[in-house]
Amino acid sequence: MSVRALIFDVDGTLAETEELHRIAFNRAFAEAGIPWKWDRELYAELLKVTGGRERIEAYTRRTGAQEIDAPALHRRKTELYNEMMVPGAVELRPGIEDLLRRARDAGLDMAIATTTRRSNVVGLMRATLGEAALGWFRAIRTGEDTSRKKPDPEVFQLVLSDLGHGPDECLIFEDSENGLRAAQAVKVPVVITPSIYTGEDDFSGADYIFKNLDEPFSILKFVPEFVFHDVSPDVRDLLFHG
Repeated sequence: MSVRALIFDVDGTLAETEELHRIAFNRAFAEAGIPWKWDRELYAELLKVTGGRERIEAYTRRTGAQEIDAPALHRRKTELYNEMMVPGAVELRPGIEDLLRRARDAGLDMAIATTTRRSNVVGLMRATLGEAALGWFRAIRTGEDTSRKKPDPEVFQLVLSDLGHGPDECLIFEDSENGLRAAQAVKVPVVITPSIYTGEDDFSGADYIFKNLDEPFSILKFVPEFVFHDVSPDVRDLLFHG
């Protein structure tokens, strides 16, 4: 069965956005007069909790803080993040733009399956490829569409339903263990490109792990029986050119 659709996570997968998220969280805390400062080490730990509001709630429980309005604080954090998300603030990860354009030229469907907010997806596209690039994706599902976050597979289930393709006709691109487990739950092959915050995650069972998608020979792990053994040469060239 040939691959007919590529499904992408956003934060850490399309771009290294998590550092901008971290800065936005800290600005929101300072603005609200909350004496929290999430450094990189702490933020890497907190990323095990999927979803920004959920992350705030988890840290509130951890610190025993009182009177923290997590939804309002997260809304303000999202506003600050999108104010900072301007051209040049972040770049797409190596190989991503080329892969997206090759997929379009090949007539493959593309989709986004993320736990971040829709406004963050729009902001990233606007700052990198241009807002019109949102039209490249046949389905875009975000944290606002789901009641459960990764590693729960709900967002991938929604996207697969939108696309109408079987799991063996799709390929998911992720950067985190939570994303990998969600993808495995829907039985879709997974390509992992670890981000700056997920390099220590457990990627057991991933079909491929690459340093990034611009270095097709920088394979950190290779499973020979990967599903691409029977994929058409044009799709193989699309994803692993060079």
